[in-house]
Amino acid sequence: MKLVILSVVFLGVFLAPVLTNGNIGRTSHQTVNIDHKRKVVNINHNNGRNSWSFVMDYGTGFMATRILSKKVCFISSMNKQIVPEITTLPKTIRQKQKDPRSGPAPKEVSFTVSRKRIPDLSVYGKQVQAFCRGIPSYLASEVKNPSFFFEEDESCTRLWILFIFKFSYCHRSMYE
Repeated sequence: MKLVILSVVFLGVFLAPVLTNGNIGRTSHQTVNIDHKRKVVNINHNNGRNSWSFVMDYGTGFMATRILSKKVCFISSMNKQIVPEITTLPKTIRQKQKDPRSGPAPKEVSFTVSRKRIPDLSVYGKQVQAFCRGIPSYLASEVKNPSFFFEEDESCTRLWILFIFKFSYCHRSMYE
C-alpha cells in the first residue's frame, strides 16, 4: 500500500513538462496516477483545448484515449511488447523526466480507427467503460508497418505520452 501511495504522490508532484504539436512556444503538463492494487494507470495531458486523457488497464489488457476537444474515445489492446510493466513504469517515467533523451527512444505506434461506433463498452472492463461512458467510442487497431502516407495523414491525432510513447490515431485505413 505504501508503494501505491508513494508512486501516486511522487508522480503527481513531479509533472512532466512537454512541448506538444500545436502548442509551440508554450508548455503543457501530464499527470500520472498509478493504482497498483487495481492495475490501472491514468494519464492526463493538460493543454487547454488540446487536452486528452489516457488509461491503461493492465487487468483487462485494454487501453483507451479520450480526446477532449473531439469528444471521442479510442479503445485498443495493450501491446505488451511495447508497454512497460506497471511495476517498472514509475522508474521509466522518472528516467524520462530527468532527461527525455535518455533510455530508449519513444515507441511509435500507429492505429487505424474503425468507423463503427462501439455499442457496448462493458466488453472492455469497468475502467475503460467508466472512462469512455457518454461519448462516442471507437476501436483502434494497431498498424504494424504503416506507410509514410498513413503516418503523415492530416486526419491523424498524434499524442506524446510521457516521452515513452508517440501514438497516432488515424481515421482511415492505409489501403484506401
